[in-house]
Amino acid sequence: MAMFGNVRALAYHAPGEEDPYLVLPAGENESDADEREELQILPTDNLILAAKVEDEVAHLEVMVYEDDADNLYVHHDIMLPAVPLCLEWIDVPVGSDADKRQQGNFVAVGTMSPEIELWDLDVYHVDAVLALAANRQHRNLLASASADKTVKLWDLKTCQCAKSYTMHTDKVCALDWHPTEGTVLLSGSYDRTVVATDMRAPDAVAPRWRVDADVERVRWDSHDPNFFYVTTESGLVYYFDARKAPKSLDKTSKPVWMLQAHDGPVSAFDINPAVQGFLATGSEDKTIKLWSVQDNKPSMVVGRKLEVGRIFAANFGPDAEVAFRLSVAGSRGQVQVWDTSTNSAVRSAFAGR
Repeated sequence: MAMFGNVRALAYHAPGEEDPYLVLPAGENESDADEREELQILPTDNLILAAKVEDEVAHLEVMVYEDDADNLYVHHDIMLPAVPLCLEWIDVPVGSDADKRQQGNFVAVGTMSPEIELWDLDVYHVDAVLALAANRQHRNLLASASADKTVKLWDLKTCQCAKSYTMHTDKVCALDWHPTEGTVLLSGSYDRTVVATDMRAPDAVAPRWRVDADVERVRWDSHDPNFFYVTTESGLVYYFDARKAPKSLDKTSKPVWMLQAHDGPVSAFDINPAVQGFLATGSEDKTIKLWSVQDNKPSMVVGRKLEVGRIFAANFGPDAEVAFRLSVAGSRGQVQVWDTSTNSAVRSAFAGR
């Protein structure tokens, strides 16, 4: 366990950005402000780092001690990959010269293995990581989305957070990189908006679309990347033209088409990589559905229950020879692969494409 008092630099934002723990954002409603205030770390607070193992799961806990109130509580924690044996707080940014007077918040963790783990306390997410997206053009880049309302860009070469973005006002739960414009990232949030951000220009006003409910999934159309799909908690699938961003977000943005795919959240969604207009949706109703889209008119081909429970994920095979194989995972902890080409309705719908 280690204790340190220099808390002014402790944050999950990038240098130069306003610290949301020390400064409450303007324009928040009362409930948001109250929630943020509960998470706020004050300059007078003392922070304690503690390693904890519970039920064979190891955590690094960042605890706040309020001296005036004699109050100690866990502010947030980080899951560790191995059982920790010792901790040491470090104030010198890793990779920089010690004589440059730079400040940082790092912790060195010793475990049963011979390696020493170094964690940057300034740049990780402070809540659940809800989505990840690997950049297929710039292969060293990984984007992450979190319940802490941020999107972070990671450099896999250095294992460092290159930039932190705050384009949403609620949990960010869905990400997808543009298939041809490798710096454009699509993000969806519980704030019921979808944003297409050019990560090279984070301060520019990014196009934004509003949907009817919390976002579940976002996907660029790999067959025509001028368009993208959004699925929501209300069971809808939207198809938007990325070139026609709305001027106002006062109401739900107008899509090219919209589909009521399920009665509950569309928690799984995929686009067949080989056959244009071949979509799959899955929901908590335990049903996987296959759809055909022609002339911007979606129609259901077949629906099926695969006995995997509530459906959380569904993906077509990425290669042409297995493009009709759909892998589906659900709440029962099982994965099934459905060869959709064995279904007569699927063969009839897509035989000529």
